[in-house]
Amino acid sequence: MDELLLRSLTPSVLGILVRRGADFAAAEDAVQDALVEAVRVWPAGPPHDPKGWLVTAAWRKFLDATRADTARRRREDLVNEEPAPGPAPAVDDTLRLYFLCAHPSLTPSSAVALTLRAVGGLTTRQIAQAYLVPEATMAQRISRAKRTVSGVRFDRPGDVATVLRVLYLVFNEGYSGDIDLAAEAIRLTRQLAAVIDHPEVAGLLALMLLHHARRAARTAPDGSLVPLAEQDRGRWDTTLIAEGVEILQTALARDRLGEFQAQAAIAALHADAPTAEETDWVQIVEWYDELVRLTGSPVVRLNRAVAVGEADGPRAGLAALAALDDSLPRHAAVAAYLHERDGDLATAARLYAEAARKAPDLAERDHLTRQAARLNSRLRTRR
Repeated sequence: MDELLLRSLTPSVLGILVRRGADFAAAEDAVQDALVEAVRVWPAGPPHDPKGWLVTAAWRKFLDATRADTARRRREDLVNEEPAPGPAPAVDDTLRLYFLCAHPSLTPSSAVALTLRAVGGLTTRQIAQAYLVPEATMAQRISRAKRTVSGVRFDRPGDVATVLRVLYLVFNEGYSGDIDLAAEAIRLTRQLAAVIDHPEVAGLLALMLLHHARRAARTAPDGSLVPLAEQDRGRWDTTLIAEGVEILQTALARDRLGEFQAQAAIAALHADAPTAEETDWVQIVEWYDELVRLTGSPVVRLNRAVAVGEADGPRAGLAALAALDDSLPRHAAVAAYLHERDGDLATAARLYAEAARKAPDLAERDHLTRQAARLNSRLRTRR
């Protein structure tokens, strides 16, 4: 098997499928499937025309996938048109589905997509819209995830931590398209909490509720980000906050602390403060210390540096930050904030601009760019 030959032929085969009318993502999947088939059958008898063989095989794979996608959509449409079912036996496979969807053999993106499809009940089209990818691409992702776990046996309890990580990823996808993934994650986590008694499940639900309670205040009318300290706390959802705090207190009383409970405790302290100035930063630092002990995460240490800067002053925060790798996501943004609080506006402006260039999304980039412009304007005024 000549792997170099296969690699060299791949771009031209892909181009032929696209010219024949295949969507690029679907063509990529078809070519990959054809390459897998070539690796399987060519050693027994290599074709005389390798490129022609690959084109034919890939086109057949594409047609098969297109037919399967059409049939799947027809089935989903029929299900959506069915009337609501009547009373059913008290049998609930929800918990098994959670563990199946969060199987460690799946990639995080595949696990999230499969959870939304199998447990959340969303259509492939809705999930694709939420992720801003073609429906065919999402259908392939879900189909592959199903094939991966189709032979999995569940002879022992699954990993709750993996299930919770998947739900946390769904929540962090935020709000896009027609499907509010944050709200969907809360709904799914409520389902899980109803079928499994675990303090970390309660901790994750509390964390989601406490963060979601601030949603209305997170953005200005023009869509720009509003930092936590500048948010109108009168717009926070006090009902969600009260529910989240109650769930968290019940979980903490069981004395089986986990990372989601610790994160929820930090969120609860922010929610409990009537104003940003009244935030109990000393206690927040203590909870970050617990999180560092539980996870050892560099990102947790980065967030802890901000809390230290608030509790003990910006220079203490900068000292904590100095121990961390400056390639960490949002490291430059944290450094900019602490330098600004310490009065070094020139360094802060430079770091805000650097952070803007590395920002993961447009809203955050715009916010950091405005911060840099604000400080540069102040510096020009001083001259």
